[in-house]
Amino acid sequence: MQTYKYTAISKSGERVSGVVEGFNEMDAATRVRDNCKIILKLEVEDEKKSMGVLNMDIGGKKLDDKAFIVMCSQFAIILQSGVPIARAVELIEGKMTDKNLKHLLRCVKEDVEGGRSLSDSFEENGGDFLPPTFVETLRAGEESGNVARAFETMHDHFDKEGKMKTKIKSALGYPIFVLIIAVIVVIVIMVKVVPTFTEVFAAGEGEMPVMMQMLIGISDFFSKYILIIIAVIVAAVVAYKIYANTENGKLKTAQLALKMPVFGNIARLNSARQFANSMATMLGAGLPVIKAISITARVISNYYVSTEVGKLAGKIEEGKNLGDSMREANVMPDILTDMTAVGESTGELEGTLRTIGEYYDTETENAIAAMIRKIEPTMLIIIGIVGGFIVIATYGSMFAMYDTM
Repeated sequence: MQTYKYTAISKSGERVSGVVEGFNEMDAATRVRDNCKIILKLEVEDEKKSMGVLNMDIGGKKLDDKAFIVMCSQFAIILQSGVPIARAVELIEGKMTDKNLKHLLRCVKEDVEGGRSLSDSFEENGGDFLPPTFVETLRAGEESGNVARAFETMHDHFDKEGKMKTKIKSALGYPIFVLIIAVIVVIVIMVKVVPTFTEVFAAGEGEMPVMMQMLIGISDFFSKYILIIIAVIVAAVVAYKIYANTENGKLKTAQLALKMPVFGNIARLNSARQFANSMATMLGAGLPVIKAISITARVISNYYVSTEVGKLAGKIEEGKNLGDSMREANVMPDILTDMTAVGESTGELEGTLRTIGEYYDTETENAIAAMIRKIEPTMLIIIGIVGGFIVIATYGSMFAMYDTM
């Protein structure tokens, strides 16, 4: 439920103020009229002001994927055992450790006990951070009378997506970590270590080797302009973030991501995987194709592909089939497009998409693994060249200094 602040004229003619809870503004107004004859003002209460500084959430709401997947599993198991929905929400809320989901379930429990549907309550109270597929699948389950099955379907879907996300993060984590450490080490050497050697070499006689002169020049540059370099990098990142949040920026950066070497192929495969898996889940939940496409478009991470997929719903409303519409959009791999058309013509669209989704899951994993195999030796070669240059320059200067002694 939402909390509303109101100012009204009571039945005795006095001006009164207070707060009331309601599913929406109309429901809140109805509750106020039970005690007041005229409503002067009714607005949503600012929760941040009422909660106080100590209770404010820093960084906004963020969904804990693991806790969310466990929640779906718990709902499926408890509801299959015949427990009423309101009681199931109460049981899961009592065991929930994630603060955002716990607060969400507490609100949902109050709504359900008040007679509201589970899907409507989840949408209003958690629509800002819950996956778009969650509410629609749940709503379809309510319409078909099998909410437990809807939660089971969502558990399987989100568990699969969570495992894929974990694999991608773990695969990319190591090379990124190594790169960051290498950059930090080089900067420290240039800013702190090399100047120390410079003082020692300057005290000696003889001409300093060319490589050491180059190293000292680079070190002096970093020492003098390190703050400017950092400021430029920060400014560039901020500017990119601002541009990437605009409509044109989202489209351009998404298109660029699809055209990049190696990474572009992974982005295309990942979009195909998300499309196939989400569509299969939505169709399996009983949603019509047009509704399933609209929701799937919001799931795809690449904004350009997401936008083009969203346009497919309009083409299908015009009478075109899904396969032809995908072929015209030309944002999905040919295999996915052709298999979708085959599944559509045979009446096995859900099963076909589920199969092709598993295929693209494997292809995405293989593409990421192949990228890592290429990145790791390349990084080692670059680090070896930089480190070798520093070592040779340093030792070369030391030997030259010894020769003059």
